[in-house]
Amino acid sequence: MPPEFHISSQDLIRVAIAVVCGAMLGFERQYKNKTAGFRTIIVICLGSALFTMVAQQTGQLVNINIVTGIGFIGAGVIFKENASVNGLTTAAVIWISAAIGMAAGSGNYTLALVSTVVTLAVLLLFRVIEDYVDKVHHSKLLFLVLEGTNADDVEMLKDLIEKLDLKPQVRFVGKKDGCLHATIAVSGHKKNVLKLDEKLLKMPQVKEF
Repeated sequence: MPPEFHISSQDLIRVAIAVVCGAMLGFERQYKNKTAGFRTIIVICLGSALFTMVAQQTGQLVNINIVTGIGFIGAGVIFKENASVNGLTTAAVIWISAAIGMAAGSGNYTLALVSTVVTLAVLLLFRVIEDYVDKVHHSKLLFLVLEGTNADDVEMLKDLIEKLDLKPQVRFVGKKDGCLHATIAVSGHKKNVLKLDEKLLKMPQVKEF
């Protein structure tokens, strides 16, 4: 006969803790308009808790396939746009939400709640540090199309970048359709990178970037 399940007050508490923790993390993602938002994170956290509870009630070990399954969901929110990769933080939140749900489902409420608070602290408070680092050492990859095929224009661009106290690194130079195509990595203070954008817009040699 299949095992008989009983819903106890402890089970309801575990479900409630999982929902609360998922809601706290989901609200932060929803507020920042991320792909996996409020409802998604709650469901992930709750689902992980339920899998853990069922495994315990049937006398089985917690199924490690939960982690594998969450990995597939996390991969779905990561996408590449030009040279940048977006969605890594949201994928990490999905992953930690599943872990928190498993903690709640196993009855370790303190670990689940503390982990939720710590995760929120990293997402909210550490963002200030991340923004500061990005401000003083901002990196940008420029894809430029220059009028004509004069290679000296690339050297002229490098000189301009260096005059703005930025560090240029030429990644690619090629000719196509009578134009010069160049890829240049630029790093330095963010305000100087913005100044570079303004100067590029005013340069007649630059068709697009």
